[in-house]
Amino acid sequence: MQNIRAGIIGSGMMGPIHTEALRRLGYVDVVALAEANPELAKAKSQALHIPKGYGDYRGLIADPEVDVVHNCTPNAVHFEVSKAIIAAGKHVVSEKPLASDSKQSSELVSLAAKAGVVNAIHFNYRNYPLVQQMRAMVKAGELGRLFLMHGSYLQDWLILETDYNWRVEPAAGGDSRAVADIGSHWFDTVQFITDDPVVEVMADLTIVHKTRKKAKAAVETFAGKTLTADDYADVPVATEDGAHVLFHTKSGATGSMLVSQVSAGRKNRLSFELDYAKGALEWNQEEPNTLWIGRRATANQSLIKDGSLMHPEVRPFAHYPGGHPEGYSEGPYNLFQNVYGYIKAGAKGRPTFSTFEDGHNEIAICEAILRSSRARAWTPVAY
Repeated sequence: MQNIRAGIIGSGMMGPIHTEALRRLGYVDVVALAEANPELAKAKSQALHIPKGYGDYRGLIADPEVDVVHNCTPNAVHFEVSKAIIAAGKHVVSEKPLASDSKQSSELVSLAAKAGVVNAIHFNYRNYPLVQQMRAMVKAGELGRLFLMHGSYLQDWLILETDYNWRVEPAAGGDSRAVADIGSHWFDTVQFITDDPVVEVMADLTIVHKTRKKAKAAVETFAGKTLTADDYADVPVATEDGAHVLFHTKSGATGSMLVSQVSAGRKNRLSFELDYAKGALEWNQEEPNTLWIGRRATANQSLIKDGSLMHPEVRPFAHYPGGHPEGYSEGPYNLFQNVYGYIKAGAKGRPTFSTFEDGHNEIAICEAILRSSRARAWTPVAY
């Protein structure tokens, strides 16, 4: 059988991650890369050993040798690029957010369904082995009724006034930053485990730096030098550095989530605890191979990632023996394994991976959080 052929649009952080994960599958060839201009496309495609480099994403989409297109572009163009991929009748995998707002994301869900193309969004944390194990435990009824959900997603990469990135700008990154960028991952992960959607929120958003200092030239040009005040331009900030969010779920459970990109020492700490009637589950993405299981009447348990000790349906997500750590790179690999396996099998039945519908739902939650913060009131999620 001929290998499935993939094309990657965008070669920032995520493009190479997608490329590496796809190559691990063994039956997928990454045949083309698209970038903002021909020079960059040539340099990046050569660096990643991809045969074709396009200076315009439209050329890649039109290439008859590309079966599946991965949209790894900046946030602001996710909608137009994914829409063009769907219009070409090709399967699409998109980075999140799916679009700039829920109107656009709803349109993409509808267009993909009408075109009959396989669609997926890259919510990678739900594909970690122990996250899958938690979901299996919940589905098996081992934990009973859900009481509480609480946790946080903390980073420190924007803690300084001089820390700057395109995500700070609403025109490029959207009206929400911390919530949309990383809070969306938190909500997707816990909702995937519990199968209990968020129905209303109460949010308080915080902007720590009302003004940030943006380097007037690319930071790389100052390599080995110390930047002075004259090297920066002051830019007003309208997107949040952090947020506290209270929420209720469809089943009646309550929850709280703290998201921050200004918490010193926290590099990428997505963590949560789910409190059920018969036990509690606690997990931290920075230590992804250990699951804490809390009990009332018996000893607590620390489950180390080990396929032989987990539910049978979870074992395909764990690729190494117990005691051999698995982490971030397994998230996209497991997602793409499911997506491309689904394509290879003829795309029959309901997908088990995160689709455009999941991407739309997370945008709806983010929009409700923004409305709640502005109104200072409980706000329903308009799915």
